[in-house]
Amino acid sequence: MPELSKPATSSRKINKIEIAMLTIVFALVIAGIVICFVNKQWFEDVYTSEDGFIENFTVFPLSVAVVTAIVYLVKLASKRSWMFILCMSVAALFGFFVAGEEISWGQRIFHVESSEFFLENNAQHETNLHNMVVDGEKVNKIVFTWLLGLTVALYLFLLPWLYAKKPGVKRFIDWAGIPVPHRVQIIAAIALFVCIGIIPSSKNSELLELGISSIFLLILLYPQNVAVFRTDKA
Repeated sequence: MPELSKPATSSRKINKIEIAMLTIVFALVIAGIVICFVNKQWFEDVYTSEDGFIENFTVFPLSVAVVTAIVYLVKLASKRSWMFILCMSVAALFGFFVAGEEISWGQRIFHVESSEFFLENNAQHETNLHNMVVDGEKVNKIVFTWLLGLTVALYLFLLPWLYAKKPGVKRFIDWAGIPVPHRVQIIAAIALFVCIGIIPSSKNSELLELGISSIFLLILLYPQNVAVFRTDKA
C-alpha cells in the first residue's frame, strides 16, 4: 500500500461552504423543532410531508455527493488503488440509491402508478424499498434506522479514532480511499442527533435524513484525509 507524498491533516478551519451548508441544515432543523411544538399537525402534514420541501431538499446533497464521487473517479482512478475505485463507486451508488428512494424513483414526478406488489406490500403504496412492510415491520425501521444507524455511529466515531491512533489502519484507509470524518462534521452530527431527539414526532426522521445526507456530502468534499482526494497531492 503506497503512502501519499503528503499526509492528511485534521488541523484545518471550517470553510465557507461547510458553514453555509450547516447553517442552512440547522436553521431548518431548529425551525422544525419550533414548528412541531407550536403546531405538530402542520409540522407533520406540511413541513415534513411526502414530496414536501424537506424531502425534496434532501435530494440535493445526495445528488451533489454522487457527482463528487464520480469526479473523484474520473480524476483519480488512474492514480489510486482499486479499493479507492470501489469505495467511490459505492459512495456514488449509495447516494444515487438513497436519492432515488427519497423521490420514489420519480414515481410522483412522472405520475407513474405503483404495481400491485407495491400497493400490497408498501406502507405508503409507493415504488420504493424503505417503506416496504415485512411481517408487520417497515423495512425503513429494520434496515434504514437500526442497521444504518449503527453503521453511521461506527463510521463517525470509531473510524476517526482508529485513523488517529493506529498508523497501520491510517495507511490502509488512505490507500482504500475511505473519507474520514473531520471533527467539525462529527460535532455537527452529534448536534443533529440531539436536535432530532427533541422533536416529538416520528416525522423527525425527514429532518434527520436531510442532516445526515448533508453531512455525508461534507465528509466526501472535505474529509480529514483530504489529501487522498486531491490531484495535487497524488
